[in-house]
Amino acid sequence: MTDAAEPIRLNKRMADLGLCSRREADAWIEQGWVKVNGAVAPMGLKVGPQDRIEVDPRARGQQAEQVTILLHKPVGYVSGQAEDGHQPAVTLVQLRNHWRGDGSRKRFSPQQLRGLAPAGRLDIDSVGLLVLTQDGRVARQLIGEDSGMEKEYLVRVSYAVNGAERTADVQSVFPREQLARLRHGLSLDGQPLKRARVDWQNPEQLRFILTEGKKRQIRRMCELVGLKVVGLKRIRIGNVVLGQLPQGQWRYLGADERF
Repeated sequence: MTDAAEPIRLNKRMADLGLCSRREADAWIEQGWVKVNGAVAPMGLKVGPQDRIEVDPRARGQQAEQVTILLHKPVGYVSGQAEDGHQPAVTLVQLRNHWRGDGSRKRFSPQQLRGLAPAGRLDIDSVGLLVLTQDGRVARQLIGEDSGMEKEYLVRVSYAVNGAERTADVQSVFPREQLARLRHGLSLDGQPLKRARVDWQNPEQLRFILTEGKKRQIRRMCELVGLKVVGLKRIRIGNVVLGQLPQGQWRYLGADERF
């Protein structure tokens, strides 16, 4: 294990302190906006816990202009880069799709699309809350290595009974011990999954609360216990909920909202 007092790169230290992302730190250092112990920091500098880091107000101003966008992703859009002919979800972030119910005072401008990237995945067949951000601090909070952010989903399922697919009142025929396995006891990619909260929302729909995000995790978890996912919707990330945001539309993360 690395000694906590051992010097680390300045950009990592700044990210660990929650000041910005590593990429942002590099840009600020390159601009000469970061001082360490009163001196302008060069690229690649290593620092210890005792070193004093100062950031130029211009960097803070630039950061304040960054936006975080909440999108209700429809089926058929991919979260990240375009693939297999499918459009990336970011293409929906345009003025005509801005939700009229957005309480933010921000005004849309094309500059807000620069560097706007998804902070987490939502697969092509799923709908619901997708976060797109220019802010490295938000991205780190949601998808950083040490992130334990809760994500809540509503999952409509079917279950095969005697060779027939059951889509109504699945709860009554699905074994309780298999529900217990969904909560804790499954492994994916050779690794045990973290404990999840899984309960019946209604007889055909489960509510999942996860603190990790492996690729197609819920669909694969369901397959392991004999369930088939018919529909999947993400309704919450941390303290931020999808709420009344219509499908295919987006809004800004409010100034008073925190994940």
